[in-house]
Amino acid sequence: MRQPAPKSSSALRWLPYLFAAGAVFWLVELTRFGAYLSAPTGREVLRQTLMESGVTTNLNAALAGESVMVFFFGFSAAALHGAAYYGLKSRKDWGWITAVIVSAGWSIVVVGIPVLVFLLRRSTREAYGIS
Repeated sequence: MRQPAPKSSSALRWLPYLFAAGAVFWLVELTRFGAYLSAPTGREVLRQTLMESGVTTNLNAALAGESVMVFFFGFSAAALHGAAYYGLKSRKDWGWITAVIVSAGWSIVVVGIPVLVFLLRRSTREAYGIS
């Protein structure tokens, strides 16, 4: 049986909002990419970039594949950030787990390392019912 979470510190209050900001960031990036992709000039710039990178076969297929991957990863990132926000906000253990996954992903670009260290501290884990 799960024990009630100990009294939380004031440092834990900002944590869900950090992940909410991440979800908003990814949704804005997806909107920007969608606008860029829907504009004829933007598509032409993307095609030119693909040609400069060495793609010589069907540019439309390569552009479609790249676009699908960008939207898939962008929506996945936004969904993970949103799940972390709602899970951390309601003090669920799955929220903490999702936040660790997201922070580990961000640690690839160094930004997530301080948040990951904060999440893995004993006091933070105990506040979310993870022992």
